[in-house]
Amino acid sequence: MIRLCLFLLLLPGLAQAACRQALSVGLDVSSSVDDSEYLLQLNGVIAALNAPPVQDIFFAQPDAPISIHVFVWSGPVNQTIIVPWTSVESPADLARITALLRAHRRGVKAPNTAIGAALLAGFSFLDERSDCWVRTLDLSGDGETNTGLLPEDIPEQRRPPNVTVNGLVVGSGNFFGDAVSRDALEDLRQYYAENVIRGPGAFVEVADDYEAYAATMERKLLRELSSQVLGDIQNQSGSEG
Repeated sequence: MIRLCLFLLLLPGLAQAACRQALSVGLDVSSSVDDSEYLLQLNGVIAALNAPPVQDIFFAQPDAPISIHVFVWSGPVNQTIIVPWTSVESPADLARITALLRAHRRGVKAPNTAIGAALLAGFSFLDERSDCWVRTLDLSGDGETNTGLLPEDIPEQRRPPNVTVNGLVVGSGNFFGDAVSRDALEDLRQYYAENVIRGPGAFVEVADDYEAYAATMERKLLRELSSQVLGDIQNQSGSEG
């Protein structure tokens, strides 16, 4: 009965949603990320957001757009918003997001990596968009937590309702493609899988290095920018027919 009511409420013309999905993207800018890797990461986000298949998803339902937010993180108190919540309803909106990303100048490199603090910051940002059907936090990083609150120590109750946390792990200059480095990258993927991601359908994507960041981010966006609620509606509609 609850699913049927939700289906009816979300049918076109019966309800007006503020947004289809809220996506907050958190980028690791700790000292393990050098300046060239930082630029590859930032440009990778720009390329992924503007990729035609991703744009097709953005503009698929203009009456219920996706809202984007981007921040950078490093130490326990180092979280900086680059792109405030922006509803993507047209190419002009994507152009504004791109301009903000290109204009951002990196601050002081914190020497440590505080994933737990980044998680809590992301939760706080997503609390601002409780009106959205689905809320997603993306955290990208090239290392494990080495300071502050451990992500595994954050209780499930701290995760806001309808929030999924996905991860994108990157092999940095420490990974050169040999067997030892591949094992280290797999260890990092496993660390994110066990301690960082959470919520329905959560997953981890892997980029071998920052050169592969753009393609990996695009693949990740294509996986997650499909509203789970819309998927439920389509399934219900098919069963009704």
